[in-house]
Amino acid sequence: MQEREVDVAIIGSGTAGLNAMGRVRRAKKSFVLINGGEAGTTCARVGCMPSKVIIQVAEDFHRRTLYPRMGIEGGEQLSVNIPEVMEHVRELRDTFVDRVLSNSTDHLSEEEFIEQYARFLEPTLLELEDGTRIRAGRVVIATGSTPVVPEAWKAFGDRVVTTDDFFELEDLPESMAVVGLGVVGLELGQAIARLGVETTGFDLAERIGGASDPKVVEAALDVIGKEFPLHLGHPVEISEEEDGRLRVTAGEQSVVVDKVLASMGRRPNIDRLDIENLGIERDERGLLPYNPNTMQVADLPIFLAGDVDGTRPILHEAGDEGKIAGYNAAHYPDIRAFKRKVRLSITFCDPNIVSVGMRYEELDPESTAIGEMKIAPVGRALIMGRNRGTIRVYADKGSGRLLGAEMCTPRGENLGHLLAWCLRHEVTVGHLIQMPFYHPVMEEALQAALTALYHQVEAKNYSPVSELEPLEEST
Repeated sequence: MQEREVDVAIIGSGTAGLNAMGRVRRAKKSFVLINGGEAGTTCARVGCMPSKVIIQVAEDFHRRTLYPRMGIEGGEQLSVNIPEVMEHVRELRDTFVDRVLSNSTDHLSEEEFIEQYARFLEPTLLELEDGTRIRAGRVVIATGSTPVVPEAWKAFGDRVVTTDDFFELEDLPESMAVVGLGVVGLELGQAIARLGVETTGFDLAERIGGASDPKVVEAALDVIGKEFPLHLGHPVEISEEEDGRLRVTAGEQSVVVDKVLASMGRRPNIDRLDIENLGIERDERGLLPYNPNTMQVADLPIFLAGDVDGTRPILHEAGDEGKIAGYNAAHYPDIRAFKRKVRLSITFCDPNIVSVGMRYEELDPESTAIGEMKIAPVGRALIMGRNRGTIRVYADKGSGRLLGAEMCTPRGENLGHLLAWCLRHEVTVGHLIQMPFYHPVMEEALQAALTALYHQVEAKNYSPVSELEPLEEST
C-alpha cells in the first residue's frame, strides 16, 4: 500500500482551497491539493459569475420597458433568443473557469494536484479512491457545498433543477417555480421572469433576498412582487400532473409549471470524508465545531475554510478563510487568530438588496438609532427610472458610531461597499456626513439617511447645524 507524507494536505480546490494553498506555499511547506469532482471554483462554475451574466442580459432586455416614457420608439419590437442567451452564459462561464484553472491547478504537478476524493482514516491520515494513503502533518478541509434538494423531489428527475444544474439548460421552460428566495433564487427568479418565463416564487420564510429589516423587506416585496408572484410563509409540496408538468403548492396557493428551480440553500460537502474518524462531536447542525478566527477544528491539526463550515458562503469570505486556514496549517502548532472583515452581503436583484455590518435582527432596540431614506424622490433614481426601494442605516445612540445598514436600492452594491469601509474604521455618523456628496448621485440617498440618523444620536462630532467642520480660530 503506497503512503506519502506531506506537511499539509488540502482537500478541495475551490476559492478557499486555492487561497489556503497559496499560504502554505508561501511558508515553503510541502503540500498536496486533493479535489474530487469538477475542478474550478463554485463562483466561476455555478455561482456568482454565470448568474451575473444572465442577470445582465435580463436587465438589458428589461430596460426596453422604459423606452416609451423616454421618447425612444420601437422598444416593443425587441425580442430575446433564450437558447442564444444560455449559450452566451455558458461561454462566459467557461471563460471564467478556464481563467481560474490556468492561474492555479494547471501549474501544479501530478504529485501536488490529485483529482480524486479523499476520506479520513485518522485526523492526519487520508485515503484516496485508488487506495493511496497520505500522511499529513495538518489538513485543510475546503470541500465546498452542494444544493439542498428534498429527497422526495428527486423522483421528478430533471424537472427539478438546482442552481448547479441551471446553467447547463440549453433553453428555458415556458413556466417555472422558484422555491427558495434567498440570494441566488431571487436573482435567477427575477432574471428568468424578465426573459419571458412565467415565474412564480415560493419561500417558507416571509422575507426575501436575505433582508431582515421589516421596512427593507416590505420595499423589496413591493418592487419585485410587481414582476412575478411571490408566495411566502408556507412549506412547499410538489406533485405530478397527468401531462407531466408539476403542481407546486404552498398553503392555499398552487401553480402548475414545467420545471422547478430548487434554491433552498446549500449544505457542506462532508459526506465522503468519514468525519466520524476524527473522534469529535458535530454541532446541532451536523457540522464540525471550529474557531472562526483561527479556522481550527476543536484542538485538532485540522482547519476548515469556505462553504464547508456553513457560516459565510460568500467568495471573499471563502478566500479570507482559506488564507487563515492555510497560514495556521503551515505554522501549526503556532496558531494565530485573525480579525474577520466587516460582513457584507449583496443580492444582485433589481434593486439590489444589501446588508452590511450588523443586521436589523441583531440590533438592541434600546440603544440603536435608525435613519431612513425612501428612494422614490431621489433625483438620480428618477432620472434612471429606478426610484424604488429604501435605505436604513443604524448607529449607537450614545456614541453615534455606525453599526450597520440594510437597503433595497439601485446601486446598492456600491453604497454597501462604502459603508463597509466606514465600518471597518469605526466611524461615527457625524464623521460620515462631513464627507463630500456629489449631485446628482445615488450616494445622496445615503446622505439623507445618514442625516436623519445624525439627528437621533447624542454625540454630534462636529457642527450639528451646518455639517461643516469649523476651522480652529487663529490667535
